[in-house]
Amino acid sequence: MTERALRLGTRKSKLAMAQSGLVAQEVRRITGRPVELVEITTYGDTSREHLAQIGGTGVFVAALREALAAGDVDFAVHSLKDLPTTQPDELVIAAVPPREDPRDVLVARDGLTFEQLPAGARVGTGSPRRMAQLNAYARERNTRVETVPIRGNVDTRIGYVHSGELDAVVLAAAGINRIGRSSEVTDFLSVDSVLPAPGQGALAIECTAQNVELAARLAELDDPETRVAVTAERSLLAALEAGCSAPVGALADLLGDGQAVTEMRLRGVVGTTDGSELVQLSTTGPVPMSHGDAVALGRELASEMLAKGAAGLMGERAS
Repeated sequence: MTERALRLGTRKSKLAMAQSGLVAQEVRRITGRPVELVEITTYGDTSREHLAQIGGTGVFVAALREALAAGDVDFAVHSLKDLPTTQPDELVIAAVPPREDPRDVLVARDGLTFEQLPAGARVGTGSPRRMAQLNAYARERNTRVETVPIRGNVDTRIGYVHSGELDAVVLAAAGINRIGRSSEVTDFLSVDSVLPAPGQGALAIECTAQNVELAARLAELDDPETRVAVTAERSLLAALEAGCSAPVGALADLLGDGQAVTEMRLRGVVGTTDGSELVQLSTTGPVPMSHGDAVALGRELASEMLAKGAAGLMGERAS
């Protein structure tokens, strides 16, 4: 008798389905069991409001977590940057697979790079973090862009450029790669100019804490280096008390001599959305050997940023 199929809870968007499809393939490989995708609509998918208005982080996650708790699905796949920084006791992130490209990318008309955009170019993004850094980047180059808030999936966003409504849009490289549209990218934004969202490019595979056997099998897909990096980034975010609607960017890089990874550099940025003020700091130290060490690194950098005035730049503090 064949074993029952494992039910993987996923959002319905093309990107979520692509991400979940990749994970399903890996889970089939390690467990030898069939995996079926269960499509779940989340509040973030149906609301047309801007993310900052509907509570930012968590709006794409709650319905998936409810399905897990109710036993309607066995495990769920999330974009890690959508997860709230506090983890419910009854659920466990069993695996964080190897990270995709964490950078942001530009899709612009006429193949333009960011530096080639004309002054006043209309650039679409739904992210206050991107707005803050794009405006600051333009200002550094003695020009300006007009950041325009947009929502919608990757196809919808790129459509604004094709229709001529916007000069460019900024998206996550990982998402565009996963749905096979990377040929439309006109510029990869360097992390030296635009730091990504904490956890960007990484996925989280979550199941209930009581499903110990499944959690142990899923853990085979975990990438320790990705996990330690995103743990530090998310710890920074949590310590700044910021939801994903706050303009916080963070990236942990593992540094080495080509043979072995020896250090980790954590960079963080907070800014006003007009880009007029940014607090940007980094710290480098030994690679954290435990979850606690990674959390401590994030907290340490956050406290330095707060001392430099980060809190005042974040507008409304997430309660």
